[in-house]
Amino acid sequence: MTAPHPLAGVRAAIIDLDGTMLDTVPDFHVAINRMRGELGLAPITAEQIKNMVGKGSENLIRSVLSLDHDDEAVEQHFAAAMDAYQRHYLAINGHHSTLYPDVAAGLTELKDAGIRLACVTNKPLAFALPLLKLKELDGYFEVIYGGDSFAKKKPDPLPLLKACEYFGLPPEQVVAIGDSSNDAQAARAAGCPVLTVPYGYNHGESIHETDSDGIVDTLLHAAELINSHNHS
Repeated sequence: MTAPHPLAGVRAAIIDLDGTMLDTVPDFHVAINRMRGELGLAPITAEQIKNMVGKGSENLIRSVLSLDHDDEAVEQHFAAAMDAYQRHYLAINGHHSTLYPDVAAGLTELKDAGIRLACVTNKPLAFALPLLKLKELDGYFEVIYGGDSFAKKKPDPLPLLKACEYFGLPPEQVVAIGDSSNDAQAARAAGCPVLTVPYGYNHGESIHETDSDGIVDTLLHAAELINSHNHS
């Protein structure tokens, strides 16, 4: 007897934000270079920033500062850099970012199939909520958790386990969908099945090297895959 497919019986989905639903690197690029300008540092490229995104704002700002400073100087400048970054990011949040293809179609198809939805991101809630609202995605989700919602963020499983708890479902019935090893590691540790998209930010590594239950071209493809296994 063959084991059931990991997606069989899925009743909810936890979806990542940056690199999965939205290409937010253009926002990061503007805010970070404005912050660097305030600190008297030269601008950096969007490509450099892309490899630093995904592990939360603190990690991002430390990575950006470490391009110019040693560890001690990074800590010395961190508070001022973080303050400037948050100020500039809030001012332009969502103005330069774009939806990836078929995001709204995929979310609609999941909801129409009765799949409950949560957004779990490492982005602070003060950034994530207005961004989702601006892009008209907030209405799809029953619950939205940010990188500051709990004591730990992805790749720790805690935020995913909290979403499962919110749904009242066991992790094996809740699929995580993301663009990086962060999402996959958190899902594996939580006991959730996981799907990955190939187009986001995976810290400069190939998504094909990440342990997941499948790579999906778009969220619409993810919805179709989940529905096909739910009805097979």
